[in-house]
Amino acid sequence: MYLFLSRFLVKNLFSILPIIITLSACAGAEDNACPATVPNGATPQGESQSDLHHGNGELFVALWPEGRIIFEPGGPGEIREDGSLAMKFPWWRGDGIVGQLEITGRNRSGDGPAIEAIIPDGYGDTGFQSTAIVFPSEGCWEITGRAGEAELTVIVLAEIRDR
Repeated sequence: MYLFLSRFLVKNLFSILPIIITLSACAGAEDNACPATVPNGATPQGESQSDLHHGNGELFVALWPEGRIIFEPGGPGEIREDGSLAMKFPWWRGDGIVGQLEITGRNRSGDGPAIEAIIPDGYGDTGFQSTAIVFPSEGCWEITGRAGEAELTVIVLAEIRDR
């Protein structure tokens, strides 16, 4: 009986394996649509350790868990009347990095306008910089910060919940 059952399972497993693989790929397709940057925990010098920090030793930014920014009524950020989405993002220049922070961003689908970066004056050319990013719409966005010779690129998913 054991030998029969073993042969039956092996024979049928190979028959349905292509179906299982196809279903698994389809189930993960939505998750892979936006390869959002998961924060690496790299924390700027002088700041408290946080799992939401992300950096490369030269530039750092605080990201949302899993790189997904959730906008919802009553939640953080702002859902504007025109449908754009605004969220604050703290950035830091690492030791030895001097220069005004510039932020650019584009929708990875290639559609629509670029992000708007709001970078207030008064923070100087080193260390911490308060910013806000306005996403023209939901979607998968590639954001690049630059200061001096330093550059950091992250990918974030901006989405609205509970419309």
